[in-house]
Amino acid sequence: MFKLPLVRCSPVWLLLAAVAFVGAACNRSATIDREAHMQAGDYKLSGPYTHDNLTIYLIHGEDQLQGKTLLTLEEALEQKKVVVHETQQVNELAIENTSDEDVFVQSGDIIKGGQQDRVITSDLIVSAKSGKLPLGAFCVEQGRWHQRGGENAAEFRASYHMVMGNELKIANRRAGSQAKVWEGVNKAQSKLAENVGGSVRSAYSESSLQLSLEDKKVQEAIEAYLKDLASVADRDDDVIGFAFAINGKMNSADVYASHDLFKRLWAKQLKASATEAVAELDKDKKFDPPDADAARAFLEGTEKGKATSKDVAKRFTLVQSESDTGLLFETRDKEQNDVMLRRNYLAK
Repeated sequence: MFKLPLVRCSPVWLLLAAVAFVGAACNRSATIDREAHMQAGDYKLSGPYTHDNLTIYLIHGEDQLQGKTLLTLEEALEQKKVVVHETQQVNELAIENTSDEDVFVQSGDIIKGGQQDRVITSDLIVSAKSGKLPLGAFCVEQGRWHQRGGENAAEFRASYHMVMGNELKIANRRAGSQAKVWEGVNKAQSKLAENVGGSVRSAYSESSLQLSLEDKKVQEAIEAYLKDLASVADRDDDVIGFAFAINGKMNSADVYASHDLFKRLWAKQLKASATEAVAELDKDKKFDPPDADAARAFLEGTEKGKATSKDVAKRFTLVQSESDTGLLFETRDKEQNDVMLRRNYLAK
């Protein structure tokens, strides 16, 4: 896309990134018809399942991948089947799948190391034996541009964390703004610090969201959420997604193309949801968890926005819509009959 004259993020880079993002967004935009694809009315919802201020609803539906399995980015990195290369460009990395298996990469995934920790901007599948491909990203660590400890500055390691909070997710997915991503990181760190009893900024890199999410106080704070809620996804083999509410208000939902893909990503998604619940916890606030009908109403209301689409690389289409209640991002795979890979609902 473009190269930086300096290795650190800078105001010049912010301007260039904005121009690049707008150019990419204008690649293809058209009103589309969503009726040919599954919608909220096609799903069955179960729950609620609640721990403290976090309420989970399971979304049941048909498997759209017909037995096809996909590795997650974390699995592929751990198994050394994928390499994510540092490119010296903040907003574009390179990913290479050296295995015989396809790999699903999810918007919001954090990758750790390189010159700076990054967050992935778009959902996509990296095909087997892919060769090097561009991978869009934003930095979730402001200032560092050097090797950290014993990490490899030329490559990235797996992270078991995602960005949390709709403000940060929207900054990454729609706004395409590095400044807004940094703002969201800073707010997340401040909210967590307030509710876990002390700073979550690491001495190794105070601005790193990844290191904040690894903080011992944060991990202890979410432990009870994970213990109570992790097993709810094991109850049925037709679960393809989940929705959640925090403090009695619907927050967001994710639906995947298959039960297998959902289960591979469930632990990471629950961890991010629990971390957000800790950040938003108000011990003096009382609330009643919404019922499953309220969760369905949230999904259906979010789907009412006028949908437009744009190409993400040659293979994938990102369908976006905005309603009065929220935003919807839907990633489709043109190589698999336009199948919906992931549908991400975010409340306003």
